[in-house]
Amino acid sequence: MPELKEKPILAEFQKYVTELEHERGFIAQTTIDKCLLLGEEVGELFKAVRKSEGLAIDTNSTFTEIGDELADIFIYLCAIANRKGIDLEEAFRAKEEKNKKRVWKSV
Repeated sequence: MPELKEKPILAEFQKYVTELEHERGFIAQTTIDKCLLLGEEVGELFKAVRKSEGLAIDTNSTFTEIGDELADIFIYLCAIANRKGIDLEEAFRAKEEKNKKRVWKSV
């Protein structure tokens, strides 16, 4: 089983996700597969948030913790980035440079 070191950098998370996918037999899944799975996880996050906020929920639904769902989403983000050859840290920094030039206002 792959090991993730203490306090990893983002690139190490991406590498770890690739290793996990190989080990668990998910490496052949396509980018589209991963995007669909990501969408499912976002829905599960919304359900977990609804529950935590005390909103009406279907009592027959199963719920997990918000942190679990965020971790699942992060794993899928890493998997999608890996399939497209995207360094998430580099992409994040580049996007923030663009955002710094935008004008933000409340509506």
